Amino acid sequence: MKNKILVTGGAGYIGSKLSYDLTDMGFKVVVFDNLSTGSKKLLNKKAKFYKLDISKSKNLKKIIKKEKINIIFHLAASLDVNESMKKPIKYYLNNVVGTENLLKSIHGNKSIRKFIFSSTCAVYGNVEKELVDEKNNCSPVSHYGSSKLVAEKIIENYIKKNNCSAAILRYFNVIGADYKLRTGIIKPSNQLVKKLSNNIKNKNYTVNIFGNDYSTKDGTCIRDYIDVNDLSKIHIDVMKKLKIGNFEILNCGYNKGFSVLDIIKNFEIIIKKKIKTNIKERREGDVERIRANSNKLIKFTGKSYKSDILKSLRNSLFWENKI
Repeated sequence: MKNKILVTGGAGYIGSKLSYDLTDMGFKVVVFDNLSTGSKKLLNKKAKFYKLDISKSKNLKKIIKKEKINIIFHLAASLDVNESMKKPIKYYLNNVVGTENLLKSIHGNKSIRKFIFSSTCAVYGNVEKELVDEKNNCSPVSHYGSSKLVAEKIIENYIKKNNCSAAILRYFNVIGADYKLRTGIIKPSNQLVKKLSNNIKNKNYTVNIFGNDYSTKDGTCIRDYIDVNDLSKIHIDVMKKLKIGNFEILNCGYNKGFSVLDIIKNFEIIIKKKIKTNIKERREGDVERIRANSNKLIKFTGKSYKSDILKSLRNSLFWENKI
């Protein structure tokens, strides 16, 4: 009998993709989402849905026990770096208190065997070396990164005192859409690829660049972009490999960096048009450059994850045109 799985944030971009992949594999899935950033349009109809806020709900324990959950993927969170600098309390409540409530709700529940947490490379902050591994010091520069780091520590402390296992997945920059175009980013976003895809769909061939005076090859920020299809596979591969009592922290990226201008140039290749750039001031909380050393992840799962950047960007455009 296959495990029954809870996905918090399962009406969101990554959570909905994960829920589809899990039901595709025959797992029974339960979704928690308050729909503040998620959307009913992204919900997997094969999953059982509960509309609730994990940072406020008192019914978590009862529902988790009733649904006989064995594995939890915790993706529910607020995740806009720039918004976090303006609304730090919101990020503390959703990301820290929400995680704490979820752990309290499973305390003493011996059916829960694995807990997999959606974290972020934002926990590292501005790093001295561009390629970072999991041993790198964490010094987040945004409230978003800080809230995720606190949540990581809460989970680690919980695992040490309880007989279950956990994995912290530190996402780098997630892009793309489900290959079957069932899910993708649905709401307006300042995420570069989403913004460009939306602009191109509307025949607006311009984009804002926030800072062109960073100490990088072309003055713009460098990021490690990972395709959402690979990221979903990583969750499932980690779930399968995670042993009871284990606590793992794993970077999720490709060890490869693209600057903002690189992404724009790749879009230009796809659409065969020039995109005009407007230079704006740097945004508070933005990190200059960061790439993932994902060797630990590859060793842990026994798999390598690679996706062509042009394929990911094309998929983003296909999704944008669909919605």
